[in-house]
Amino acid sequence: MDTKKLLVPLLIVGAFAGGMYLEKSKVQPVLTSSHQDTSYIGGYDESADKDKGNSKSVVKNAIEGKTHIVEDGDSIMKAVKAANSGDTIQIMPGLYHETVYIDKNDIRIIGVIQEGKRAVLDGKGKLNDAILYSGNNIVVENLYITKYKGNGVMGQAGNNFEIRNNIIVDTGVYGIFPQLGKNGVVEHNVVSGIEDAAIYVGMSDNIHVAHNEVFDSVAGIEIENSRHAIVENNYVHDNTGGLLAFITPGLPIKTTRDVIFRNNFIVNNNTANFGAPGSTVSGIPAGTGILIMAADEVIVEGNIITGNKTAGIIITDHENAPNTTIDPESDPTPDKVMILDNLMANNGYDTIDEAKALLLTEFKGGNPDIIRVGDHRDSCIINRHRYITVGVNDWAECNFNNTDSVDTYLLDEPVPAREIALEDKGKVAYLGICTGCHTYSGRMIGPPVQIIQALYMDNPKGLAEYIAKPIKKREDYPEMPPQNYLDETTRLAVAEYMLKVRN
Repeated sequence: MDTKKLLVPLLIVGAFAGGMYLEKSKVQPVLTSSHQDTSYIGGYDESADKDKGNSKSVVKNAIEGKTHIVEDGDSIMKAVKAANSGDTIQIMPGLYHETVYIDKNDIRIIGVIQEGKRAVLDGKGKLNDAILYSGNNIVVENLYITKYKGNGVMGQAGNNFEIRNNIIVDTGVYGIFPQLGKNGVVEHNVVSGIEDAAIYVGMSDNIHVAHNEVFDSVAGIEIENSRHAIVENNYVHDNTGGLLAFITPGLPIKTTRDVIFRNNFIVNNNTANFGAPGSTVSGIPAGTGILIMAADEVIVEGNIITGNKTAGIIITDHENAPNTTIDPESDPTPDKVMILDNLMANNGYDTIDEAKALLLTEFKGGNPDIIRVGDHRDSCIINRHRYITVGVNDWAECNFNNTDSVDTYLLDEPVPAREIALEDKGKVAYLGICTGCHTYSGRMIGPPVQIIQALYMDNPKGLAEYIAKPIKKREDYPEMPPQNYLDETTRLAVAEYMLKVRN
């Protein structure tokens, strides 16, 4: 019997049941004419578009504001500027070419879907970002975003966010990227064609990522330097690597821990790696289902992991991971990794030479489901006899077999809005924006902060000017996108902070 053929219908049926399967050929923008019958708009309820039984909510606006309607041909950013806390911006189906920056609290950006037609934000391959938010209590929903160079939706130190029901295609570095936020939901999105991570959670806490489909990207869903995250019921296929839990050295927050990967479909993640040369994700071998690098307390449970040609699960420390530098303040060892029952089949059928060599050290052959390399502490596994493994012979037997008692790590009450004092503007902008592409000493999308410090030394004004209008300086790094949506005071503050920061 061909196990792979047997599993394909199962996967499709299961993904439909979870509400997350879309054929690639059908994920296309559909436009309508600029003339709209808006007579019913006042009664439009965006919550009707959600499956309330599956959705999580963290945004509870203290005040109910007014609704701003953006018609095809109007400016979304103009509506944002006119909005006050508590307001909703409804975007009618049409074509929009702009970057939207939200630096206010309690704003909802809701695309109105009419007969399958959505509001389409098209960067034309020229604009860097579609939606940037630094406000708290932000909702971004029902949009189609494509052809941006940097990010589809990026959060910059905003708490209590909901990003759902968006289709994001070919937006450069990241599709959905909440950075330095607390208490957030990323669900029911379809994201593809991303050169780093389709969904990337960076330096954040209390996050729920569920019911998304991510494909044709280097990394599917990545939890990096973050804590208390659940990633569940996602369809992750045809990426280079499916699910990632990383500690990236050189970032200001040094830990990743308390992460649950459960009930996901992780299938055929064999796409050739097209990440930026030298970046952390460019070291992921094609055919990786789940990759855990130095992260602690990661539970892998109830997933269907099939057809990943290198391995179903790889666990590594920093010493054995490519394209990483050692950070003396980061623990390089993955501790307390817990592998529970997962359906694993047809993995490791075309694995890399390093994996074959590891198998030989344990006098094993076959196609590896689970590979562990480097140091580790206090990890466990159940039903290990079901899998072909290497490096886990000394792991204990886990004393539990499910996480049924854990529904979510989202907080019962919203996190208070982040109040940023003038003297902290530079630090918050650095953490929320710059560290998305720059570590202190290692390589990410952009050069290390140490190199930037050497170039500008005592010239923060020159760095601030570069931040607003960057030019390509190095062939081995992509061109930096302009950050001119930041006001002049913030640009100077972040330049001054970046030049004095030390790891």
